Parts: sequence; structure tokens; C-alpha cells
Amino acid sequence: MSTRLSIGLLFGGESPEHEVSIVTARSIAQHLDPARYEVRPMGIARNGVWVVTGDPFARLAAGEIPDRSAHPFLPLEKGAEATPLPDLFFNALHGAGGEDGQIQGYLELLHRPYTGAGLLAMAAGMDKWITKRIWESEGLPVVPYVGLTEERWAHHREACLGEVARLGLPLFLKPANLGSSIGVVKVKAAAELPGALDKAFTYDRRVLVEQGLDVREIEVAVLGGDDPFVSQPGEVLVADEFYTFEDKYIAGKSTTRIPADLPVELADLIRKQAAQAFRALDAYGMARVDFFLERLSGKIHLNEINLIPGFTSISMYPKMMAASGVPYGELLDRLIDLARARHAQMKAKDKGFQSGTGWFQG
Repeated sequence: MSTRLSIGLLFGGESPEHEVSIVTARSIAQHLDPARYEVRPMGIARNGVWVVTGDPFARLAAGEIPDRSAHPFLPLEKGAEATPLPDLFFNALHGAGGEDGQIQGYLELLHRPYTGAGLLAMAAGMDKWITKRIWESEGLPVVPYVGLTEERWAHHREACLGEVARLGLPLFLKPANLGSSIGVVKVKAAAELPGALDKAFTYDRRVLVEQGLDVREIEVAVLGGDDPFVSQPGEVLVADEFYTFEDKYIAGKSTTRIPADLPVELADLIRKQAAQAFRALDAYGMARVDFFLERLSGKIHLNEINLIPGFTSISMYPKMMAASGVPYGELLDRLIDLARARHAQMKAKDKGFQSGTGWFQG
């Protein structure tokens, strides 16, 4: 009889998307096959301490702030220093810390496979400004934008406002490194812009200002590596002026349509560009790639990529995959298989160069 694979399910974290991550991880835990996997929930509290004893889901949901281990190099909670490493980590951390390369670098040091993309793709994909610059270098269409840093805004406000003014109105302001629409603001009048930028910089030191377009919101799910599987497109039928955090997770006024009502040629082009956008970042494992489709002109623009997409019951990523022939349970299996394959590939690389001389010995 084969031994079950132990899965360290990482969730929570220090980012504003802490609550979303808890919901995502609960859903993943419920769908991992207990005959194949031993699930070990590993919650990361809001102070960065790893909660691994008792019921991590309940403890994080209650807002517990545990004491850190006395060992300075261990993020584990006090008393859990001897916790064994799982066979594989399933990363369900949204936002900073989990989706920007930080956790990936740490897991590389632990020499354990983990789901999703590596450090490079995560760091680039998390920053919406950097993502757009990479996509532009590949000739992919993006929404016209201006990127601003907090330092530049503090010292050259008039110059920044002049650059942004060329985009026209309305505008969307987005913290460069947040997701789930947290901190996103729509600006309709020029007088609102300085105050809106001041507020945006309370979330991040880098802010993206985008031209406001009259668009449909189209999304696709991507699964794999260099030759990824891309789902049929879905559409978010937005109830308000844009898809807010409140609407996504609390009010639920917006609806979705899978597959999206699109001509076959346009759907195929969107899927092709999604795969190109995925490869441009050296992404791996999974991603949800979001597009804007202009209502009048029919032009498509890449909007964002989410390399740790939501896995809640209402999340588009698993729903689009299921509609394209990959049900939830199989999707999790494939992500775990991809993680093990990438780990084995990198483990086989020659990292043991030696010059054969003593030049470095002093």
C-alpha cells in the first residue's frame, strides 16, 4: 500500500488578502483526496508566525497572534520547533509574502517542492507596473498607463499630475502590489486626483494609474508550464462601476458567464495571448489572466495576471477549469504533479561547480 503524500497547506499571511486566503485554503483542503494526501494546514498569522498546532483554520479565523519560536531563523510558533517538513507545500497565500517571491525563496531553502510559479515570475507578476512593462516588451496590448513612485509623487507632484492628465478621465488608481481590488479607486474628476493618489500611496510605494475604458471583463485560466493548457474564456458581468472587493467577496452582486459570449476567433486570440503573457513572465503551474475588451472598438487589452488565483466556491479560476474539462479535484492533483516535476527538474541540475584549484582558500 502506497504512503500518502503529506501536503503543507500554506494560508493566511501578513497581506491585506489574509481573509481571502483563509477561504481559499479551506476550499482546497476540502477537495484534496484524503486517500492520496495527508493535509497539514499551516496558517501564517498576521504577525508572520506559522501556526501549525491545533486547528490553524480556527486560530487564524479568530485573529490569534501567537508567540514566535525562540529560534531566530524559524518562523514557527513557540513550542512547534520540531514540526516535520511536509513532502510538498501547497501555496494558498494571496498577496504580499505569498505571491511576490518571498515564500518561494524560503521554500527553495527548505528544498521542498511547492505549487505555483517560482520566485522570478511571482515577483514580476505581483507588481502590476513591472508586469505591464514585460508584456509591452513582448508586443502584447495593455491599457494605457502611468506608473508613479511615492518618492516622486512627494517631490514632483505637478509633473506627476501632468503625466497622468494625458490619460484623460476617468482613471483607475491601483496599488502596484495588491490584489482582490483592495485599494483600487475610480477617479472621475481632476480635482479628486491628488487626494486619491495620497490615499493610494498608503497601500504601496508604487501606484499604477490607468486610463478608464468602457470594457467587458474577460478572464481565462492557465495551467501548466511552457506549453500550458488554457481554458475557455469567462466573463465577469460587473454590477457596479468596477469589480470591487465588497462585490467579489461580500455582497456578490456581480455575476459570471462561462464560457463568455465571444466570437470563436476572438476567444482563440484571447487564449493565445494569455499563454504568451504567462510564458513572458516565466510563469508555472497556474494563473488567471484578465483582459479588458473595449465595447465600442472591440480591442482587447491585457489587464492583470494572478499567479495565486482564488480557489473559493465562487472563484473564476476553478470554475473556468471545470467548464473546460478539468474538475476541481483533478486540478489540485495536476498542480501537485507539476510542483513535483519542476522540483525534480531543478534538483537534477548541476550545481556543484568546483575549479579544481585552491585559489579561494586565502
